[in-house]
Amino acid sequence: MQAVEAKARAKIASVLACCQGLPPARAETAFQRVYASAGLGQTAQGHGLEARATEQKATQERGLEARATVCENKAYWQAIQEALCEALDRDRRYFIFGEDVAEYGGCFKVTRGMLERYGKQRIINTPISEAAIIGVSTGAAMGGMRPLAEIMFMDFVLLAADQLCNHAAKFHYIYNGQIRIPLVVRTAMGGYRGYGATHSQSLDSLLMKFPGLRVVTPWSPRDAKGLLKTCLANEDPVVFVEHKALYGTSGPVPVAEEYIPLGQANIVREGKDVTLCANSYMVSLSLQAAEVLAREGVQAEVVDLRCLAPLDRETVAKSAAKTQALVVVEEGPYTLGVGAEIAASVQELAFGYLDAPILRVAAADTPIPSGAELERAVLPSVDKIVAAVKKALAARG
Repeated sequence: MQAVEAKARAKIASVLACCQGLPPARAETAFQRVYASAGLGQTAQGHGLEARATEQKATQERGLEARATVCENKAYWQAIQEALCEALDRDRRYFIFGEDVAEYGGCFKVTRGMLERYGKQRIINTPISEAAIIGVSTGAAMGGMRPLAEIMFMDFVLLAADQLCNHAAKFHYIYNGQIRIPLVVRTAMGGYRGYGATHSQSLDSLLMKFPGLRVVTPWSPRDAKGLLKTCLANEDPVVFVEHKALYGTSGPVPVAEEYIPLGQANIVREGKDVTLCANSYMVSLSLQAAEVLAREGVQAEVVDLRCLAPLDRETVAKSAAKTQALVVVEEGPYTLGVGAEIAASVQELAFGYLDAPILRVAAADTPIPSGAELERAVLPSVDKIVAAVKKALAARG
């Protein structure tokens, strides 16, 4: 023990002497190496996909992506599974790690059939410990693997917050870029299912507060697959947030391989009178509200954020500048939410163009009840969105 301690002390003294001989750190280096994959649109460092991402990005105009001509109708869950399978087929370093992901097929059946296809060495059930799931996955990523962790309900991410937010998100920065954490954490958020206060939360706005962590919240099956493929090829830790109410929805998904860059919002409906900004399942409610408003002569533009970190403030600001009114819709609590960040950003970027107050539609600052009537009272709805738009437009005078 004395020999080991002496060797350790000598090593520490040597490193300390080296550091003491260095010049003071330059201030600009404090902003470097927060992320391993540089740039909002970079999709696949080390996987030979940069050129494809650049080509796709060049085809975008006004936030709308060029649409593939050949698509197949796919369920939301199926699009996610396809992205997972394509990654596992391509690279044996990928493995799925979580509670009941094997025989049971995952809490929401996204990994159904994957155990039979890939075996128990790659589709791995874990104990009921979210801290262990993320801790082991972080270590595996540091060691060169590409883990795909699953947290059943987003509420349970809090049990792994230290591993996820203090370790996985920060290690690349702490160790000056010497290691990377290519970790994708899939989880399901949201209410409207009667699951109650501890199984219905939307904590996406909480996670966007941690630099080094990417937060992705897809709405359509196409985005679910295209964004997940980008996340799987990314070199940073990502929380890929799915919504329980979207698993059974379906829509067109390109037959050809598609990687959707992170940090680029999508205008899913064009309008001229007001902008509705939303993410995840709230895009569905916003589109329904836009249909109601259209019957009353109000043309609402709907912007799907798609990602919260990185956050595309510019697309929202441009849309708000065009319509001169903005309503932000989110499922998380009203206080300190995505809406507050968007409102502040648009005020900074487009204040002179607005002629109506920026309004927010969000969950009430209460736990989410399980009773259907009570849940409806607390969570956003089409009626609440329509009422907020009318209030904003009435303020124009």
